[in-house]
Amino acid sequence: MTSRGSIEAWDALSRCHVSVTRELQREVDLRGLSRREFEVLTTLHSADRGGLRLRDLNSHVLLTQSSLSRMLERLENKGLVTRRQDSQDLRGVRVALTEAGNRLHDEISQDNDQKVADVMSTALDAQEIRVLTRLSERIHQYALSLSR
Repeated sequence: MTSRGSIEAWDALSRCHVSVTRELQREVDLRGLSRREFEVLTTLHSADRGGLRLRDLNSHVLLTQSSLSRMLERLENKGLVTRRQDSQDLRGVRVALTEAGNRLHDEISQDNDQKVADVMSTALDAQEIRVLTRLSERIHQYALSLSR
């Protein structure tokens, strides 16, 4: 594919992300959280009960280290996450959801997941969704490999 085609594909992906995110912001009650804060709760919810190492969380949420640290401080002050020293690597920090964080995530995600499903299944059929998922994951994994 030409460089132009790659740029057009990237622009289309970016526009898609922005427009769907705007729709979710308009339609889903995040109960006082920002969309990024909800993404952090979702990432932590997917982790085991021990949470995630800070650097692993950072690789999932696409924020600078300092922005993520400030966000975690806000979420910790709201009683939604805890940060503690990693027992396996004393230099590291682990972040986990509290019970309140789990409850809030579950409340929000019902509305959010339904809206995402509505948008995706209206715009694409099941086969297209599988292809989009596979291709997006391939790009994501390649981009991650560049920073290692």
